Amino acid sequence: MRVYVPLTLSGLAEAHRAGELGTGPLVAYAVTPALREWYLSDDIEELEYAALNRAALASLRLLAADPAGVRRRVVVAADVPDGAAVADPDRGLDPAALGEVRLAGPLPLAKAAAVHVDSADAEADVRAAVEALAAADGGDDDAQYVVDGAEDHELLWYATQELPNLV
Repeated sequence: MRVYVPLTLSGLAEAHRAGELGTGPLVAYAVTPALREWYLSDDIEELEYAALNRAALASLRLLAADPAGVRRRVVVAADVPDGAAVADPDRGLDPAALGEVRLAGPLPLAKAAAVHVDSADAEADVRAAVEALAAADGGDDDAQYVVDGAEDHELLWYATQELPNLV
């Protein structure tokens, strides 16, 4: 099963040093039954892209908690055994938790298939999105428009061999 783990650049650097993501439980995103129902598609590539975007939004939330962090979203795509990523059935229909899964323990960085990171061109829009996140969560449509503006930037794809250059 492919999972998408939201991070920041500093979190990615820490994972690179440690050789693993997190200590567990680890929040990630994947193609869950609730995400399938919400997205209304049978195309696995579209569904995985939706899970990646959910992780990118979670990365924005991590950036909001890290005021000194570089304003770029980071998502690590990794392959885990089926059953290793578990969706919480109580949160399955919560729109904020669509695609959310938990991994019981740390995820070895060797399981990573790729890393997705914003380009430097996205930093201003990501910064604005981070600043507007709380207001958007409160229902402010203008703030939501700003948050959605970060999604206009496609995350760049990096092979795992390029991690040393990213961090």
